[in-house]
Amino acid sequence: MTVDNAQLIELGWAALPPEYRIPEHPPTLDEARAWCQRLAETHYENFHVASWFLPKRLRPYFHSIYAYCRVSDDLGDETGNREQSLALLDFWGQELDACYRGEARHPVFVALAETIRACDIPKTPFADLLVAFRQDQTITRFETMADVLGYCQYSANPVGHLVLYVCGYRDPKRFALSDHTCSALQLANFWQDVRTDYHDRDRIYFPAEDMRRFGVDEATIAGGKFTPAFRELMRYEVDYARRMFEQGLPLVGMVDRELAIDLDLFSRGGLEILRAIEQQDYNVLRSRPSISKSRKAALLLRALTGKFLGRNLANSGVERAA
Repeated sequence: MTVDNAQLIELGWAALPPEYRIPEHPPTLDEARAWCQRLAETHYENFHVASWFLPKRLRPYFHSIYAYCRVSDDLGDETGNREQSLALLDFWGQELDACYRGEARHPVFVALAETIRACDIPKTPFADLLVAFRQDQTITRFETMADVLGYCQYSANPVGHLVLYVCGYRDPKRFALSDHTCSALQLANFWQDVRTDYHDRDRIYFPAEDMRRFGVDEATIAGGKFTPAFRELMRYEVDYARRMFEQGLPLVGMVDRELAIDLDLFSRGGLEILRAIEQQDYNVLRSRPSISKSRKAALLLRALTGKFLGRNLANSGVERAA
């Protein structure tokens, strides 16, 4: 590592929470797991809700994976400086390499090392996520939907693979279905955040060829001008994401009950985002579509009912319909 990179890293750390820094001494496994759990349960309320359905023995593994994703994302997005972010992400990649060599120092990697060992997870999905965070620093426009989905291959799909690895699945068919769901979730988030992505991050995820086809230019997004052309573009992209969710739904019937509940909850949550966009007539330039508390409660109730019903069917010897 060069002196310049070291200086960039030091400057970058200053913009991040102090606990993100490498500690003087590596923590114990219990300390590292507690660190990851705190991060997961204080930074992402949906993760805490979803963890109700996970087998207790798997929760520390998911906490460590979430912590890795959270810190990686912050290294890329929270410094406010592209060069510092790239230097930090390269440094984080070196720490990932060290983790796989058995030389973990940071709480994330101490906990992650045990997850990797217990679940036999290859390095690729973790490294792929860093590819996406690096791309965020340099790529802010996409020509085709294939380009957008190529980005999702690194930014979203590895998360689904990691979930499947932890739950004991590693076959190509389940991975392919998971990719549909994860990419669809990523698209739903993109369409929900068109305004903030542009104004806060100078990013446009609409494929440029789709914008041209519907007669929408960048000035429309920049000026928040909701036009009939923008409505039709948004309608098209929402329909595309919905079809992707539908392609991934068969995975719910191909995994164990606890994971199926989580997959169903997050898939339907993504579909609710698309529904919220439709309910405000596709005008995501005026305000960010969101899922109401009552709809969130309905989704959670459905998941809880499914868990209760599934357990009782299993106890009575009745098989759940596929």
